[in-house]
Amino acid sequence: MDLSRAQWRKASRSSSNGGACVEVASLRGIVAVRDSKNPAGPVLTVARVGWQDFIADVKLGRHGLT
Repeated sequence: MDLSRAQWRKASRSSSNGGACVEVASLRGIVAVRDSKNPAGPVLTVARVGWQDFIADVKLGRHGLT
């Protein structure tokens, strides 16, 4: 998968945690996720609907990540 044109973004609150962040890029039908400390490293891709479900579950406290 060609991610050369992906526009990566991370949470605005991530600057205070020492760089331990993930970045996401929204592409056609998928969301790509990578480690901000290793942008050339591996990338996880998830179907957009799966990502939306995951984010909704996080916001509801279902993964203990709030």
